[in-house]
Amino acid sequence: MPYGPNPNAIHPNPEFPSICFIKNTITRPNIEVGDYTYYDDDEGSENFEHHVTHHYEFLGDRLLIGKFCAIAKGIQFVMNGANHRMNSVTTYPFNIMGQGWEKTTPALTELPLKGDTVVGNDVWIGQNVTVMPGVHIGDGAIIAACSVVAKDVPAYHIAGGNPCRILKQRFDNGLIEYLLDLKWWDWPAEKIFTYLDALCSQDLTIIRNIR
Repeated sequence: MPYGPNPNAIHPNPEFPSICFIKNTITRPNIEVGDYTYYDDDEGSENFEHHVTHHYEFLGDRLLIGKFCAIAKGIQFVMNGANHRMNSVTTYPFNIMGQGWEKTTPALTELPLKGDTVVGNDVWIGQNVTVMPGVHIGDGAIIAACSVVAKDVPAYHIAGGNPCRILKQRFDNGLIEYLLDLKWWDWPAEKIFTYLDALCSQDLTIIRNIR
């Protein structure tokens, strides 16, 4: 008996070809995506990697996305390769033009590198969102459409705007701590299937009785 869609399928439901399980399309070693996380785009959902820009292996930064995330059309992850040297007179990247200008190639220590970009589990990212380098978005967070996320977003908070700011907390602190400990996204498929009603219920008392 199946307990949900095949996590290794590119398109889990033929009736919705715009939805693609991202993990199964990744080719770059510096991008990691968890099971069931999808990108929704009717103009090529298989091309998620095109929405990760300025991502160069020699810089060492990674894009890490957890399980069960919902990512809408128009996402842009801007990685650390977009950063220019800022402590010199000019920010112009002479070195990448070559023809002798490569002598100005900066050391990595001269660049404002901000580390890995991390998206937790069960995160919903609305349409046309831009995520800047080094940002961490916590489990269960929601990012409103057309936001520019330049700072970290805590778990189970809603954030939006340009620049993105925290709008509200989704649940009380006790339930957030409980859910972060529960880690339902790590359950086996059969257990998730068994408790789907509880996971999707607006009665938040139900989930508190599950372990």
